[in-house]
Amino acid sequence: MENKFGLQKLGSEIILGTLIALLSIFTGIASYQGAMADSDQNKNEIAGMQALTDANSEYLTANQFIVYDYSLFDSWALDNDGERSEYYQANFSQELTDAIAANPDEPFSDAYYEAMYASANEKFAEADSNFAFAGAYDERGDGLQLVMLITAVGLAFAAWASLLSEQSKMRILFSALGIIALVSGVIAYLQVPAI
Repeated sequence: MENKFGLQKLGSEIILGTLIALLSIFTGIASYQGAMADSDQNKNEIAGMQALTDANSEYLTANQFIVYDYSLFDSWALDNDGERSEYYQANFSQELTDAIAANPDEPFSDAYYEAMYASANEKFAEADSNFAFAGAYDERGDGLQLVMLITAVGLAFAAWASLLSEQSKMRILFSALGIIALVSGVIAYLQVPAI
């Protein structure tokens, strides 16, 4: 006996077969893209940690050069007798030499520190960028995991529906739930953030 709304068609083999195929493909795509997002997240986290380690090393190196510049500058300012003065000046960092040329009254200005920490700051910015990308890939992966969950549940409903007899009301219900899961999966997929 056919339902007056044609609901029996929801449980037809063609609908269920198509639904199982679509849900299987969609689940596979979401799973693959989720795995790729996780891989990219991992790559960016590792690159961020490497850049952060390099930045810390560059920062410590810059600190050592600043202390050395201060020592040389103090010695140069205190012992201005020509020969020693030239020795101290010859060993100034290029950044200190440039700072003295730009502002002899205040060589240890903000510009000097910016120049000394430029390499470290570039590495810190690189690390921040990598961590931001890792976070974006993490969000994408989480969104794709949700899509995979929805479509996998829908696939289970469609598979169970296909095992039931064509006269079973549960077959129609499971088929309808599978269709709802497919539509929900597509909507969730469209909301997954892009990188």
